[in-house]
Amino acid sequence: MKQFKFIILFCFTGMTIFAQSVSYYIEEYNNPALTHMQRLEMLEIVQGYGETGLGEFYHNALKILNPKLPDLGNREDREAAEVSARIICQGLAAEKYTAAANDVWYLVQFFDVVKGINDGFVMQEALITMGQIGANNYLVNIVRWLDDMNTRETSDSESRRRIQRAVVGAISALEALHHPDGFRPVFFAHIGWYDPSIKAMASSAMINILEDPGEVISKMIQDPSNSPSIKLIALESMLRTNAPNESKAKVAAVALATGWNYSTSSLPGRRDLAEMRKSAIMTIGKLGAADNSVYTNLDKSYNNNFISTVTDYDEIRVTLETLSLIKTDEAVNLLLKYLRDLNHRRRTGSWGVLKERQSFNWVIAGLGASGTQSMDVRMLLSSIQRSQDYTGAEQNWARDALKQLGY
Repeated sequence: MKQFKFIILFCFTGMTIFAQSVSYYIEEYNNPALTHMQRLEMLEIVQGYGETGLGEFYHNALKILNPKLPDLGNREDREAAEVSARIICQGLAAEKYTAAANDVWYLVQFFDVVKGINDGFVMQEALITMGQIGANNYLVNIVRWLDDMNTRETSDSESRRRIQRAVVGAISALEALHHPDGFRPVFFAHIGWYDPSIKAMASSAMINILEDPGEVISKMIQDPSNSPSIKLIALESMLRTNAPNESKAKVAAVALATGWNYSTSSLPGRRDLAEMRKSAIMTIGKLGAADNSVYTNLDKSYNNNFISTVTDYDEIRVTLETLSLIKTDEAVNLLLKYLRDLNHRRRTGSWGVLKERQSFNWVIAGLGASGTQSMDVRMLLSSIQRSQDYTGAEQNWARDALKQLGY
């Protein structure tokens, strides 16, 4: 009866009891005669007062609880222990009590949803707490666990619910820990087999894990084990972040290079690579060339499509527009090279109404928009506007470009 009297006293003494030291609460909670239900009642009372500075108390409570978990005798005890574990985790999280990391991780393992008996609620709370208390020593463990879950797609509705509860905790933990290694598993969660609400949570968490995930995303795009669709999504994810434009431009350069270096026989894969290249090219047009490799790969986007029997005219167009937007000497020289080639084709009769004429139009428009003062460009455009090899409309394109350049 002593323990019942204490709990009643604990309730009725109200706020005055919090004037006592933390050791007082620890001593009362440690009473070996208390049952799981009675300890739970004490925890609920302490939690209800909303006091701070009780990290040591909650940690002690967890040290008392953990050794008893394997020997829970009945359903009532297990339910009381589970609720107790969640309250303790919430208290430790609120106190940012890092010293409890080892004992909280024990809860994660004991209540792991890979064991069918666990419903995921305690594991979720424990993982959230790992993030809130800054348990960086367990980052690799959380990453490994989430990586595993990302590959455990299941059609069983109850298993999905259990796993996803814990996945919420893992995503929350990695978001709170803000470590680059946490980005990748959260990225795969946001494109994974989970319900839309979980994927949306992961998408938001990615932005908070790293302000600038450029280096991580570049590696993901270059990783040969990642499919073209994953590479494309990785680039799109980078462009949605608040990372500096310089970093986005670097990732775009990597994506463009990978779009040409990576090969696949899959038609959907080739389409994804083409979409990634075009997205990267448009980004380069807005943000500039991160390095000289950009010009080599822009040249590939023009030439490889021009000579292809299955020409992607959209890629040619965005390539030429991007070169005109960059406005560097290297960009203008590429446009000039293309115009010289097209001029040669026109004069020798190797001229198609669709491919050559359309490209000719885009190249001239690009040079006009580039603002270049190159004498070589001026001379070639002047020659074209007077040449009888061209139609009146084509001559006008050259004339308009010259006017745009101030001639």
